[in-house]
Amino acid sequence: MADQSIPRLLLESARQDEKAVAALSSIPDIGDAIVGFHAQQAVEKAIKAVLSSAGIAFRRTHDIAELLDILTDSGLPPPPQAETLDELNPYAVEARYGLVPISGLDRQKVGITIGQLLAWAEMRID
Repeated sequence: MADQSIPRLLLESARQDEKAVAALSSIPDIGDAIVGFHAQQAVEKAIKAVLSSAGIAFRRTHDIAELLDILTDSGLPPPPQAETLDELNPYAVEARYGLVPISGLDRQKVGITIGQLLAWAEMRID
């Protein structure tokens, strides 16, 4: 079993991103790219927390699809909404730097999904 401080640190960081999504989602002048970035980060960190807790190695990446593949290949159960989580991938880099136009993020749905994901991660780590 891996050092449990790392999964806990990752999960706490994911919770901070969840709080940022909640706070920023209520401000219409804050663009979807910013809210989406924190949503993507919450998802990425939660998955990495689970992988780390299980002692599974992963490379430094922002690619949610790759992290989900590692979960599957390792025999770990997928998180809630796994089939749509990689839709947040563009928010990691491309949208953050304005390289692709982004709009139409369903902020309420993303907030709910992150809450479910963090609950899943918490169960997997304990």
